Amino acid sequence: MNHFPPFCSLQPCAWPAPLELPGAQLVRAQFDPALLHAEDFQRCGIAAINGVAKRQGEYLAGRLCAREALRQLHGKPSVPGRGEDGAPQWPSGVVGSITHGAGQAAALVAHARDWQGLGLDVEQQLSATRAAKLAGEILTPAELERASGLEAEAFARLVTLTFSLKESLFKALYPLVRQRFYFHDAELLHWGEDGRARLRLLIDLGSGWSSGSELDGQFAEFDGYLLSLIGVAA
Repeated sequence: MNHFPPFCSLQPCAWPAPLELPGAQLVRAQFDPALLHAEDFQRCGIAAINGVAKRQGEYLAGRLCAREALRQLHGKPSVPGRGEDGAPQWPSGVVGSITHGAGQAAALVAHARDWQGLGLDVEQQLSATRAAKLAGEILTPAELERASGLEAEAFARLVTLTFSLKESLFKALYPLVRQRFYFHDAELLHWGEDGRARLRLLIDLGSGWSSGSELDGQFAEFDGYLLSLIGVAA
């Protein structure tokens, strides 16, 4: 079944500039939980989950993106399961990531022979007031110091970017290390207007990921949203 219910519509251009990841498939959609119907899960051939309409809508939109991304990758429109830890369970030989929030959903998939880990995150740009409240939870002391002196809007943009990239970092590494880590366990070292960024781990995660390890990230901004991704090459 490739049915897309009215509450969810695919975006015609999946890769917002300047994002790119060779060999990977990205699918994005817009959705409105208020338009979700109880029958939509069954019509889409996807098992329903418990929760309020917002949570159900996010979950279904994310899985629809994942199904289409898998179809584009290898011609098989399967739906990833959900593990006990809440992480998507991808088909053998495939890695991927799902994100959803504020009416946007997306999925990124690739062959495991090309990428051993993928992380994807979409966020609505934070307001200056909201960013100021959350900054201490998201930014390390070093990051806060580097951000001192920024005007309110620029600071809000940096907090949004840091939040999103650290979410993508977690999604990319968690399936590899099976260890949870948090915002202050990594830092954003660099980001540029070309959509490139670099992060560094501040704790040991095992499986070859020690404190000081650095990873590249990417991001794109569009229509008041920010989409970030991290790919760990195989």
